[in-house]
Amino acid sequence: MLQKAKTENKKAVITIRGIEKSFGDYQVLKSADLDLYEGENLVVLGRSGTGKSVLIKIICGLLQQDSGTVEVLGSKVATLSSKELMALRLRIGFSFQNSALYDSMTVRENLEFPLVRNKKKLTKGEITKSVETVLDAVGLSQTINQMPSELSGGQRKRIGIARTLILRPEVMLYDEPTAGLDPITCIEINNLINEVQQRFKTSSIIITHDLTCAKAVGNRIAMLLDGHFQRVGTFDEVFATDDERVTPFYDYNFIQ
Repeated sequence: MLQKAKTENKKAVITIRGIEKSFGDYQVLKSADLDLYEGENLVVLGRSGTGKSVLIKIICGLLQQDSGTVEVLGSKVATLSSKELMALRLRIGFSFQNSALYDSMTVRENLEFPLVRNKKKLTKGEITKSVETVLDAVGLSQTINQMPSELSGGQRKRIGIARTLILRPEVMLYDEPTAGLDPITCIEINNLINEVQQRFKTSSIIITHDLTCAKAVGNRIAMLLDGHFQRVGTFDEVFATDDERVTPFYDYNFIQ
């Protein structure tokens, strides 16, 4: 496995060792190993059906691996009780592909909801300040009283990220953050992912098929091939190959 990107002397916040996962006779993950280091953006690439989304569901404890270990922020996920798993999930932000906003709530109410549910001791003033802070972070303060139906796809994506950030997670998991967006909005989302990394000091895994996104946000790239992370490194290192399993990704996104 190629792994030349500089990771020495960095603390791992997620450690994955030898995980395997099958659905019936189809084995998706085959003894996969991966580390996410403190403060980095790690992009996971792979064909559809190769297990990328399965991986982040295992990290969150939404699925359990058949074998191997997943350690997140010092805890082995598979060994946690329901209460411990819930506490761990509050430290992990999950940005869904469809933004997962409540259509019947305003932007303000969507952002207040996780705080009211999980931070019961906060005052109304503290909740308002938190909402205003994350809206400012994603550049959408003016939308605070709008309904999700009044927002563009890119705005919905930004509000989804803001709602994830409001609990101040240490780890961010982005599932196809630029899917279905126009090129200009994709650039804005890529910039936002980098801004979140810097402003909120997050460590992030970004699942994407978009190599422009991967190149723009990824400190390291991990390519999932045949159930393993067989190429891990910088963008240029991962694509410096004639491997026919890898080159189609580049050719599709960057046709000469």
